[in-house]
Amino acid sequence: MLRLVGIFCVLVTAFPAFCQSTSKWQVGTITEVKVHQIAEKVSSSEPTNYDVSVRVGDMMYVVLYTPPLSEETVKYAAGRDLLVFVGKGTIRYNDILGRSYEVPIESQRPATNSRRTGPVSPAAQ
Repeated sequence: MLRLVGIFCVLVTAFPAFCQSTSKWQVGTITEVKVHQIAEKVSSSEPTNYDVSVRVGDMMYVVLYTPPLSEETVKYAAGRDLLVFVGKGTIRYNDILGRSYEVPIESQRPATNSRRTGPVSPAAQ
């Protein structure tokens, strides 16, 4: 009887692991930040938007980022790593306080590998 109760407790404890969602958060690297160019700016009070390039795995995504409270710290974010969740048309990330944000994906393409895998100089061949 004790053995049966022990097996039941193990199964009940392991059950939530099978119920977890299959969402996959990945490490993304901000590679480039540019001011978003629009045809005409209606007023000078509009916040500045940025085109942020994020490399996630073998894909490069360009997202449209609008900073809260007209902050400009995103201009200095190139090279920063962050956890992202890539959806169908958006990328979700969390800030340092744990608040979740979603930004729309403007474009995506396969990332080119910037690391050289071959010899450094032609003489090394």
